[in-house]
Amino acid sequence: MLYTYPYHLMKTQEKLRKEFLFQVQRNNTGHQIAPSLLLGPALYVRQLMCLTQNTEDVTAPIPREGLGQPEPSFTKKGQVNLQCPCPQTSPSPLRNLGPMNVSKKGNTNSVTHFILLDFPSSPERQLLYFGLFSVAYTLTLMGNAAIACAVRGDCCLHTPMYIFLGNFSLLEICYITTTVPNLLANLLSTTKSISFVSCFAQFYFFFSFGCDEGFYLCILAFDRYPICRPLHYPRIMARQLCTGLVALGWSCGFIIFLTPVVFISQLPYCGPNIINHFMCDPVPIMMLSCSEDTTTQFIYSTFNAIFMIGTFLFILYSYALVILAVLQMPSAASKGKAFSTCASHLAVVFLFFGSIMVMYVNPGSRHPVEVQKIMTLFYSVITPLLNPLIYSLRNKEMKAALRKVFWAEILFIKHK
Repeated sequence: MLYTYPYHLMKTQEKLRKEFLFQVQRNNTGHQIAPSLLLGPALYVRQLMCLTQNTEDVTAPIPREGLGQPEPSFTKKGQVNLQCPCPQTSPSPLRNLGPMNVSKKGNTNSVTHFILLDFPSSPERQLLYFGLFSVAYTLTLMGNAAIACAVRGDCCLHTPMYIFLGNFSLLEICYITTTVPNLLANLLSTTKSISFVSCFAQFYFFFSFGCDEGFYLCILAFDRYPICRPLHYPRIMARQLCTGLVALGWSCGFIIFLTPVVFISQLPYCGPNIINHFMCDPVPIMMLSCSEDTTTQFIYSTFNAIFMIGTFLFILYSYALVILAVLQMPSAASKGKAFSTCASHLAVVFLFFGSIMVMYVNPGSRHPVEVQKIMTLFYSVITPLLNPLIYSLRNKEMKAALRKVFWAEILFIKHK
């Protein structure tokens, strides 16, 4: 979840950024500047998108107020005009993807907003993506809200396991809401911009809720072991411990990711400001920084390692104890019931951590950016969508509670 940007693309973007800044410095001293480097990777992306759209106007100048140089522009034939400002022609539909909004702060220009490219494609395909993500988001909200209402409305489900599941469903709603609404808005927008503060707010809440989800999976794994010892379960999972675990699961992510967000937000950003992603991922954001801060990268990598390795090893250790306890049961029926109880949780664990490990462990750094976006969508959109189906189809008590809730709603509507 956290290392989702290809390594070779990071190096390429860093090299382009350094060459771009070096050429700008040479230009300020009166030397000739290479047009391809002056225009930079941001303008190259916009020009490529315009050419693929066959628009009439593919001129996309980058303002040079801070550099005191004439505005370069592309023409249809790929010629570059460096002698005079670009003419004021009718804007193309994608021209708003363009200029970086910068403001001077001493000797450093500060980016005030970022551009999220999302999934560059034709307008028709953008509408198709909008419809698919809208349906997925609506179903996710309905499914997880139904589980939370069932846990709250059925007194038979007022046990630690179902209380954890109810809170986990609420957490899934918050988790997907941090990214999908902004993605839907960008799919219909021509600017695709997000302010500096909003970008880091999305970064903080998305990864905080994602970290909380990992901790809740640990809590659910810890809750499974006493199930194999039913006589000890009420003593082990007391009310005070259950309340403390719920509070711990909601607060850990916000505490842990506060430090990385503060450090990354303090890095200097002077352009370009285009993020080839559908969300504010920290790795491409750090690559847009004007300086390479190894301390910030080390802190961020340390927090990633703590979350990924710590939570996953704890879950594996908990289920290893569960499997050993189940294998010692004399009755085959008891073994089947215990394995059935843990099956739904194991499915969620592998869906959540499996999609992350594909990019983190597999040599995914050589995958194209579009593949990385799809993998990010898998654990940020598809997993929250499938969780309610896993809980409801694999749990008899949950299915019975959902029937009661739905029938109660139907009777209430008819009576009203």
